[in-house]
Amino acid sequence: MKPIISASELLSESAGARPPVLLDVRWTLGGPPGRAAYEAGHLPGAVYVDLDTELAGPPGGGGRHPLPDPEAFGAAMRRAGVSADTPVVVYDGGLGWAAARAWWLLRWAGHQDVRVLDGGLTAWPGELTEKAPTPEPGDFRPEPGALGLLDADAAAAFARSGLLMDARAAERYRGDVEPIDRVGGHIPGAVSAPTTENVDAEGRFLGADTLRDRFTGLGAAEGTPVAVYCGSGVSGAHEVLALEIAGIPAALYAGSWSEWSSDPTRPVATGPDPQ
Repeated sequence: MKPIISASELLSESAGARPPVLLDVRWTLGGPPGRAAYEAGHLPGAVYVDLDTELAGPPGGGGRHPLPDPEAFGAAMRRAGVSADTPVVVYDGGLGWAAARAWWLLRWAGHQDVRVLDGGLTAWPGELTEKAPTPEPGDFRPEPGALGLLDADAAAAFARSGLLMDARAAERYRGDVEPIDRVGGHIPGAVSAPTTENVDAEGRFLGADTLRDRFTGLGAAEGTPVAVYCGSGVSGAHEVLALEIAGIPAALYAGSWSEWSSDPTRPVATGPDPQ
């Protein structure tokens, strides 16, 4: 199944016999929660899901956005009306990172029918509403493990045996600046692959062939295992989604740089080269 859906396709499906469950996961790095924006106007029928508290566990040694407890995540999804056999569409304000995090978590937890609204809320041509729905509780029960997941040690090994891509901005990869974490730079052996280069000026994903050419050029040759990390496992999920569109399976190092850099014993590389 294609992991993204266009606004026109969503309009059609929402009016059909089997409309998808809609999840609004608007979120801004370092900004306030997205609930106020949701309450000011959202897609009809959409339920708000908070990234920091429902799509992540408490920050700490596992990074700024460690994976949530599967039972807690399942409970949040059931409250939102998600069932095992219902299609789900997630969207955010347009950047796509938060929506991709929700997509990745649901897919990792075993849900088979999850898509991201391509271009997010800014692509939606229909009306918005301030009315919050009261969905019937769903029956979704997470069965984690459907997508590849790495810890810090596996990420280090991956950088030597496969292709480990760093989805952050190039200046953070090089270590020129580091506005959030303890130290700048990248995991030794990782390749710079900013996730912003996977979308066009309107935030919509590039075509599958274009994305495949991009990732192949970065080293994703046939038979080479691929993994991604970012700052805290949010934009990295967006890159895994782009790879999925390109037909390239990839694992996610969820702890990402926020976990890696918190341990001063782990090596750090700087500059434009992987090593």
